[in-house]
Amino acid sequence: MKSILLLTLLITVNGAAQNTVSLPEGARSPKADLSQIAWMTGHWKGEAFGGITEEIWSPPLGGSMMCVFKLVSDGAVNFYEICHIRKIEETLWFELKHFHTDLKGWEEKDEVQSFKLVKIEGNRVYFDGFTFERIDANEVNIYFVIAHTDGSTEEVKFNYKRV
Repeated sequence: MKSILLLTLLITVNGAAQNTVSLPEGARSPKADLSQIAWMTGHWKGEAFGGITEEIWSPPLGGSMMCVFKLVSDGAVNFYEICHIRKIEETLWFELKHFHTDLKGWEEKDEVQSFKLVKIEGNRVYFDGFTFERIDANEVNIYFVIAHTDGSTEEVKFNYKRV
């Protein structure tokens, strides 16, 4: 579990990834609007990393959708994230910061994990290393690639049900 807590999110995806993609070198993100991912709005719960995961997404407002995340294992919060998807110029960016249980940040004060939009295709929105998939109105999957402290990588799937 410690290697997961010390994870570094990858920007590039290796051959083991099945559901995540990267933006090719020099390519530009496509034009997009928050209405294309507004289906994420709501309260979602699932299981991952040996615990309960929870995400709450606000509807689009002011050019962004805001999200809070927490992982609870053994009855206690393990860590939090604050994230958003925001429109910058004519495309979307997914950005996040991690926090310990005392809300002290993992990243440096001005550092943010940023993921460019790669494409929107059918029921999936692909950011660089993250994929949001709509199964139906009450179920979504989020896929992302993590790197462990030993140098290995894996694609992780979070399956969420609407609360």
